[in-house]
Amino acid sequence: MRCKFCFATFQDVKQTILPKGHLPKEKAIKVIQEIAKVGFEKITFAGGEPLLCPWLPDLIKMAKQLGLTTMIVTNGSRLTKQFLKENQKYLDWIALSIDSLEDKINITIGRAITGKKPLGISFYEELITNIHKYNYGLKINTVVNAFNFIENFKSFIDFAKPKRWKVLQVLPIEGQNDLSIDDFKISDNQFKSFVLKHQTVDVIVPESNEEIKGSYVMIDPAGRFFENSEGKHKYSGQILEEGVENALKMVNYDLDKFINRGGIYDWKNEIS
Repeated sequence: MRCKFCFATFQDVKQTILPKGHLPKEKAIKVIQEIAKVGFEKITFAGGEPLLCPWLPDLIKMAKQLGLTTMIVTNGSRLTKQFLKENQKYLDWIALSIDSLEDKINITIGRAITGKKPLGISFYEELITNIHKYNYGLKINTVVNAFNFIENFKSFIDFAKPKRWKVLQVLPIEGQNDLSIDDFKISDNQFKSFVLKHQTVDVIVPESNEEIKGSYVMIDPAGRFFENSEGKHKYSGQILEEGVENALKMVNYDLDKFINRGGIYDWKNEIS
């Protein structure tokens, strides 16, 4: 897809760290082993689009075998029945990025294949039905921006029945989405109006720009911790060189913010 507001394009990583911008499979597995060793409990594979990675199932399986709760954040375009069936033992949660229920808006914001072909509400409904069929925990992520903040998702969320609906205020990140972000920015009041409109949705978890920044422990494609507390990405040294604990000290992570935004919840999803 070509999401114009994307928080994490990692063009800087591709240009400065590695020829392909990401770790090879063996080192990616080693990073998972290291974070599990120091007590991390949950891991989310995000992107970009994680299903573009051919060895994603290997990473998920390793994480699960090490005792981590596993999640992916995906646009859903490559989430086939075969993937759902084959990863049922190891993947706990699927978070679908759904930013609009209108094809025209999805094309405008780039939430479409090659920026031109939106998936459509019927696609999402069939996909969600299959996600429930295979007993995955379902989460939906929606980035609220200037083009979708007037939409009403109530009926769709009632149908989807996610365990969590993460509603994020579109976030400007220097070096990641500078080129087009001005067209997508919304005020705090506009964001609050979207949240207020959906206040009867009991699974809604809203996060403003202030709540997002500095409250996530994130690892970039090159195997470094990174954070966005100052509106741009700040990277640690390589986890495999520095060690998890030393690398984590190199970035600003606010545990209180994480707790206050509801980052701790019952994320266990026992797979039958």
